[in-house]
Amino acid sequence: MLAFSPIQTILAVEAGVEVPNCALTAIDNTQQSYGLKQFRGKVLFVDFWSSWCNPCVQSFSLLNEMNRDLKDKGLQVIGINLDEVPEDAKAFLAKHPASFTVVADANQQCAKDFDVKAMPSSYLIDRNGVIRYVHLGFRPGEAKEFRALAEQLLAENPVRK
Repeated sequence: MLAFSPIQTILAVEAGVEVPNCALTAIDNTQQSYGLKQFRGKVLFVDFWSSWCNPCVQSFSLLNEMNRDLKDKGLQVIGINLDEVPEDAKAFLAKHPASFTVVADANQQCAKDFDVKAMPSSYLIDRNGVIRYVHLGFRPGEAKEFRALAEQLLAENPVRK
C-alpha cells in the first residue's frame, strides 16, 4: 500500500490545508517566475527533488509519463529543485530530461513552507488549491497508485473543453 496519507502529522503542510503560494523561478535561464496558486483550477502534482537523490531519478519517468498522459485532462506536474548549486540541477536534467515544469526554490522557502522532510516529497493538490495527498520517498512499485490518485482528483471536476 502506498504511503500517501490524508493526514501526515509530521508535516507542517498536510492534507486538507491550502497550498502555500511559493515564489519559484524557472530552472532554465528564462528567469520566469511562478507561484503555486497561479495553477488554481488544475490538479497539481508537486514534487520536491535534488540531484543527489537516487529515488528522484526513478520518479522522473513517472512524472514524465503522468505529464504526457494527463496534462490535457488538467494535471500540472511541477518539479521543485532544492539543489544549492544550480549547475547540479542542470547536470541532472541533462541526464534525466523532464517534460514537465521544473522550477528552482533558490532560497528554499517553499521547502520550509511545506516542511519537506524527505527526498523526494510529493503532494497532490486539488483544483481548489487544497492538498489532498502527501507522500515521502519513491519506490517504482508505487507508480500505479500515484497515477490512480491523480486520476481520481482529475475526475472530481473534469476540465471543460
